[in-house]
Amino acid sequence: MTRVVAQGTFDLLHPGHVHYLADAATYGDELHVIVARQTNVTHKPNPILCARQRRDMVDALDSVDEAHLGHPEDVFVPIERLDPDVIVLGFDQHHDEATIADALAKRGIDCRVERATSREPRYDDEVLSSGDIVDRILRRRTAAGDVDVADD
Repeated sequence: MTRVVAQGTFDLLHPGHVHYLADAATYGDELHVIVARQTNVTHKPNPILCARQRRDMVDALDSVDEAHLGHPEDVFVPIERLDPDVIVLGFDQHHDEATIADALAKRGIDCRVERATSREPRYDDEVLSSGDIVDRILRRRTAAGDVDVADD
């Protein structure tokens, strides 16, 4: 049985996330997803939703066999525990495949690293980014006078 691991923040679940995980599932027989804890999200603003809620949403997807919370200090701890055959990175995730492969080798984790395919919007107003969803909400709420946006 081929075990696959995908990982990410998965804040405000959207069609891009669904595509990534469905694509990752095609690399093997069993897909485990590691949902990042807020302490490990350093490349973008903190998630809006708590880690447990994000994990529960990911776990509800048909393509996912099991979703797990990431380790608060060491992102490789759950990977060591799951012992995957393949790690599939998201198409636009900031991780470098070679750097991940080197870190895995140093820890004695023997698995290959792949990159998921991209997914383009299928219609004009489809949103494939959590940041874009937040921006759209802020624009609409600000235009409607529902939200004060600070200038500082």
